[in-house]
Amino acid sequence: MKPLPEAVPFFSQWETPDMTMDVLAEGAGVALRRDPLWQGSGARTLDEYALWAANICGMACLKMILATRGEIVPTIELARRCTGYGGYVVNEDTIKGLIYAPFVSFVREAFGLRAEVMTNVATAEIPVILAGSRFFIASVSSWIRWPDREPPSKGGHLVLVTSASQQDFRFHNPSGHTRATQANASLAPSDFDRFFANRGIAVTI
Repeated sequence: MKPLPEAVPFFSQWETPDMTMDVLAEGAGVALRRDPLWQGSGARTLDEYALWAANICGMACLKMILATRGEIVPTIELARRCTGYGGYVVNEDTIKGLIYAPFVSFVREAFGLRAEVMTNVATAEIPVILAGSRFFIASVSSWIRWPDREPPSKGGHLVLVTSASQQDFRFHNPSGHTRATQANASLAPSDFDRFFANRGIAVTI
């Protein structure tokens, strides 16, 4: 088995990564219809892309995990396949998910990944989790892109934690709005804790 690369590839949940502020200002349904790269998502239509892209932070995390071992799978293709396992529930113009347990079944059966749903996780436990798993998909507030602000609540968004110590957490944020808040974003554990909802999914490839 060839060794894994040290760097974990980054992918945004939008095909054009610098569209985050437009999405926040105008809404995904409006802003993402201007994304010139939308077809790279695996969406069949622009409507499908605009509906899904705001809901696929988890699939962006999975895409990054798979890319670490050299597999590139479009995010909406992943979402479509995950929906078949119950990882998302789609009702007309609304999408519920990511639902963790079906996701675990999906990645095991489709990609041979070992994954475990984890709840009641203290921030201080994440370095220990990563000592036994390659990645931790963490539920955080999307406001984690603004570490100097206090979030209105915790959870609702997923980031891919790639390393963690008692001094520094490193993670890829699929909806970061600048390079510094996208790939290899860095926060002290106490700052990460302000956004972390104490749950996530440990993944080993």
